[in-house]
Amino acid sequence: MARTFRGESNHKVDAKGRVSIPALFRRVLEGADPEWREGLQPRVVIVYGDEKRKQLECFPQEAIDEVDALIAKLPRGSSKRKALQRLYSAQAHPTTVDETGRLVLPAKLRNKIGLDGEAYFIGNGDTFEIWTPDAYDASMSEGLDGDDDFDPDVDPSVYLDALGEG
Repeated sequence: MARTFRGESNHKVDAKGRVSIPALFRRVLEGADPEWREGLQPRVVIVYGDEKRKQLECFPQEAIDEVDALIAKLPRGSSKRKALQRLYSAQAHPTTVDETGRLVLPAKLRNKIGLDGEAYFIGNGDTFEIWTPDAYDASMSEGLDGDDDFDPDVDPSVYLDALGEG
């Protein structure tokens, strides 16, 4: 079963915070939860973070287990470990997909990103993100000019060739 989230789609969010997960994303969540079996609901951890984050990042069980293992390699009490634990453990909401393929997003998470009526799902490899459509559109022009060897004006697929040479 595929372990990669790909694609994008809009989904309605009801007054109780229920939103359908794209069907392909549900299959990835099932495949990335070692405890999932037919009849069980796959687990997901929604990382909401601090005020700098404008999206919810959703981790299937295998991906969050990998993050936890990486954090555990850092020295106890170090600032990096504390910051990562706050983000991935404290500022996170563990949940499951319901029997109809929906997530229930608590009001705290909806309010944090201003989610009201419509959620925009973005596949992000081993995670997926939930945005408001407007916030995602605004983010498309941000954050791509920080690397010395990155040119935001070229087709990004040119960087794959360089990776294959290594």
